[in-house]
Formats: sequence, structure tokens, C-alpha cells
Amino acid sequence: MEPDVLVVGEALVDVVHAGDGSVSERAGGSAANVAVALARLGRPVRFATAFAEDEYGAVLADHLSAAGVDLASDPHVVGRTSSAVATIGSDGAASYEFDVDWQLGEVPVQPAPMAVHVCSLGAVLAPGAADVRSLVDRVRGAATITYDVNARPSITGTGADVVATVEALVALSDVVKVSDEDLETLWPDLPVDDAARRLAGLGPRAVVVTRGGEGASWVEAERRVDVASRPVTVADTIGAGDTFAAALVDGLWTHGLLGGRLPVLTDVVVEDLLAHAARAAAVTVSRPGADPPFRAEL
Repeated sequence: MEPDVLVVGEALVDVVHAGDGSVSERAGGSAANVAVALARLGRPVRFATAFAEDEYGAVLADHLSAAGVDLASDPHVVGRTSSAVATIGSDGAASYEFDVDWQLGEVPVQPAPMAVHVCSLGAVLAPGAADVRSLVDRVRGAATITYDVNARPSITGTGADVVATVEALVALSDVVKVSDEDLETLWPDLPVDDAARRLAGLGPRAVVVTRGGEGASWVEAERRVDVASRPVTVADTIGAGDTFAAALVDGLWTHGLLGGRLPVLTDVVVEDLLAHAARAAAVTVSRPGADPPFRAEL
């Protein structure tokens, strides 16, 4: 079997209320979006998730299969498929209300993946979060670990317990992706750059901070590398951060950096990684819903 990436986390159906009053249902969820984005970029990907044998579950199964995403384990470990009501504001940004049932079944880790990506609700929401951390512990000896914080305070809250759970996973990761809004939400007493350096000090090689229209930054204890955002007309922001995270993993693969701990990277490599991720995210925000690009579109 060829080397692949294991993505772990939630899959759900987005019920999208657009600014024009229309309502649509689309397969989504942060981890599912990452898995689909990687597959569209031509990377072999396994996905460990949870959904039920119901109408929404069938939507998710069809969506993942059409994208070429292989399921890493039996997803039918929950009683209902999760959903999120997404309301699109005048600026294209989405706000969410969640109905989530999350746990993780037994996930085989052989053959060993080159990288494991975890994110968002799946990383912090009990009871599945403990299983996610256990899985990361099992594979990190040989796999590069990437983690997208992607905070959802409306369902997880923002208290000390949530922050501790996030920081425990940050400490096991090689690259952590976090938005400026995530940092402001979870560490409100710290300026964004100070919060990013705090996370960088917990153990990862770098913390990548996305700043919307202000670009993105690669933050280490003693270094920061910035790239500008791509000018684009925004349809909505659903899936943009997930696409950025997937393209970051894709870029690490292109540079031959997956499979264990990361070395110190040159500024040129870092700039290429961030620019590639920004290009991919710009495509996603230019069209409705979580619709990440195929490699030919980049």
C-alpha cells in the first residue's frame, strides 16, 4: 500500500442559510473537509470519523466516496449523524450552531501513515477526544502530526478545561495551525503573537497563524515568517481554514518532510508552504460551501 495521510475527526452535514434566504445541505465537518481537500490534491488519504446509518450519514458516505477518501475504520459508532446550521453574514463569514454526536471507534494504524492530521471538535469534544489523543500517542513515533485548533466555542466553551485539552494536543504535534480568532477566543488575555509563541513553546516545530485577509505567519520561538493573502472575491468562508490545513500537509509532502519530526526549515521552504496553502484557501472562499480545489486548479 502506498504511503498516505490519516485524518481523524468529525464529519457532519452543514445546513447553510445563505444571505439571499436560500437553504442548502452540504457534506462537511472540519476533518471531512481536510480529507476531501487532500484527496482532491491527489494524496492518498484515510479518514477516521463517526456518522450514523441515516439520511445524513448516506450524504457523507457518498461525498467521501466520490472524493476518493478511504474510511480508516467503521464510522457507525454513533446514534445520529452530526449537523451544523451555518448562517452566512454579509461579509461571507459563517456562524454555526452545532448538533454533534462524537466518538471514535477502533482505528487500525497499520500500515503506518506518513502523517496524522487532527482538528477542531474531534480533538476536544468528549468522549472521542481522549481516543484521538491516544491514537496520536500511538503513531507519532513514525508519523508527522499536524493539528488545526479551529475552535468552536459555541459547543465546546472556552474555559480552562478546553484550553488544557488543546494545549495537551499541541504538545504532541509538529505543526499547529490556528487562526487569529482562535487565539483571541482561547487566550483572550494575550496578544495574538504572544499566544502563538506560547503554543510554539509547548513543543511543535511551528505554529501557523492564519489572519484572514492579512495573510498567514509561521511562528517559532525565535522566528516569524509571513506571507500575504491572495486577493479574491469571497463567496463564503466555509472550509477555507480546512483547505489551508490540507494544503499545508500537501506542501510538507511535496518537500519530502512527512514521516516523523520536522527539521528546521529555511525561510524559502516556509514561504512556499504558506503561499501554497493560501492559494488553495483562496479558491475555496471564492465559491460557496466547503468546495476545495483540485490540484489542476492551482
